[in-house]
Amino acid sequence: MIRVLLAEDQIMVRQGLKAMIETDEGIQVTGEADNGNEAVQLCDQQFFDVAILDIRMPEMDGIEAAKILRSRFPSMKILMLTTFDNQQYVMDALKTGVSGYMLKSGDTESLIRSIKSALRGGLSLEDQVAAKVMPVLLQSQEKPHIDPSLTPRERAILKCIGEGLNNKEVAERLGLSVGTVKNQTSHILDKLELRDRTQLAIYAIRHRMV
Repeated sequence: MIRVLLAEDQIMVRQGLKAMIETDEGIQVTGEADNGNEAVQLCDQQFFDVAILDIRMPEMDGIEAAKILRSRFPSMKILMLTTFDNQQYVMDALKTGVSGYMLKSGDTESLIRSIKSALRGGLSLEDQVAAKVMPVLLQSQEKPHIDPSLTPRERAILKCIGEGLNNKEVAERLGLSVGTVKNQTSHILDKLELRDRTQLAIYAIRHRMV
């Protein structure tokens, strides 16, 4: 059973999202919060596989809550949810290391797919969100110089991560085991001094690897 924390200050919206999520028998919303503070407190009290945070909430917004949760519970996946597709919101969310950025206008299938993708190590962006953020990443002034310490295999894995593939998909494409992909990904993170797969994906895009 996938245990989900749902933080959304509008009760009717939260109830609707909960109903959508629980159409999948393998997923259950086991915690609900009205704001970021409540979300953090709930995570201190019980275990969640995934936290879905509205980006705009009273007392503590989703981005600030995500920063705290990422530091305290690094194994928990975080998805951001909002009505806004402003590129700055997206960039701020991605910098915290979240596993996806979804719009409230999305459908049930997309929401469930994003939850499952996050648990597999994937990165989910709605198409219209990706359309806004990718040009920003590609226009970065950072030199497209790829770290020379990366081996050919590590570069291939990094390219796949930049394309949004999860560990299983990377393994299938490159003919590797999932365990090898996980180990190689850890080596890449160490070499590039990055924190997570989200930052690896951003690195790959900025360095024109995808």
